[in-house]
Amino acid sequence: MPRKRIPFEVLVALQNQLDVLSPRNAQRKALIEETCESFGISPATLRRLLRKPQLPYLAFRSDYNKPRILTEADMRRYCELVAALKLRTTSKKGRRLSTRACIELLERHGIETSEGLVKVEPGRLKLSTVSRYLTQWGYDTAA
Repeated sequence: MPRKRIPFEVLVALQNQLDVLSPRNAQRKALIEETCESFGISPATLRRLLRKPQLPYLAFRSDYNKPRILTEADMRRYCELVAALKLRTTSKKGRRLSTRACIELLERHGIETSEGLVKVEPGRLKLSTVSRYLTQWGYDTAA
């Protein structure tokens, strides 16, 4: 027999309605029976669901949109360098160095900045990650 699921919002709304009423109020029983009929479950099942604290399903990880391999400051710095390289190599026709080529340049040779040579260990920056953060942080120009 398939397990019937009651939406989280319905349980929260029912719990809020029951919290307003006193423990011996007759409306409590009517509310529970009405909800049981509409979802096809027993009152015992509904009471058990109300007793057990439920949290809504979290759709994302706790570190969603945060760099995991590098610190956020380091990732921002590397993205700024990639964006600067792309901007600096833009031709009159709008062609520029690709993100992949910028990452390879950072890994193989490094870039000389005012703070000194900035070089990344090979394999630390992934193309998809850098592209996503360039767009997310607004460093990438609209093509």
